[in-house]
Amino acid sequence: MGTELAVIRHSDDNFIQSIKDQFAFRGINAGAGKYEHPSQSLLDLFTLKQEFGDLEGLTISICGDIVNSRVARSNISALKLMGAQVLLSGPRELIPKDEELPENCSKTSLDDALKICDAAMFLRVQHERHEALELPIKDYNKVFGLNQKRMGLLKPHCIIMHPGPVNRGVEIEASLVEHSTSRIFKQMENGVYTRMAILDWIMES
Repeated sequence: MGTELAVIRHSDDNFIQSIKDQFAFRGINAGAGKYEHPSQSLLDLFTLKQEFGDLEGLTISICGDIVNSRVARSNISALKLMGAQVLLSGPRELIPKDEELPENCSKTSLDDALKICDAAMFLRVQHERHEALELPIKDYNKVFGLNQKRMGLLKPHCIIMHPGPVNRGVEIEASLVEHSTSRIFKQMENGVYTRMAILDWIMES
């Protein structure tokens, strides 16, 4: 009899935890609300490892809608385990409160973060998760996005990342998505390999 496997993605933060003792199948968390997204975090760490080898001591900037991002939450936890520091920036309403910051995180302006980070990750603004908050999209890139002007702040080895989908011209200026320092498409490619490895590991274990 083969292994029964469920790949679960749900809008509820705690749905997967709530059913784990009710069914006799192995599960893969493919995204839980705004709580966590383990496979995206693994492919991001894989991309960083390809680029830098050792993740310990790296400084990663994460900018955007952090409080509603399961990607940010999983990456912050994983990067802590790997010995990396995280700089958070974005709209004030979308950044964790000081008392909620993990010990490997600090808040700073985007410009200050870009001057010292080894990788700059930008997140999509998830309007569907905060209907009451109105952000001026036409000015978002100027204030919180990556553009040609801010490219001059990056260290020569710094890479650009984004978990996708990218709103071109909002989080990242359209011409920079395919820039030589961008690893966005490498992340997409690594997503295939990482999720194949997850499936293989679960089916064989």
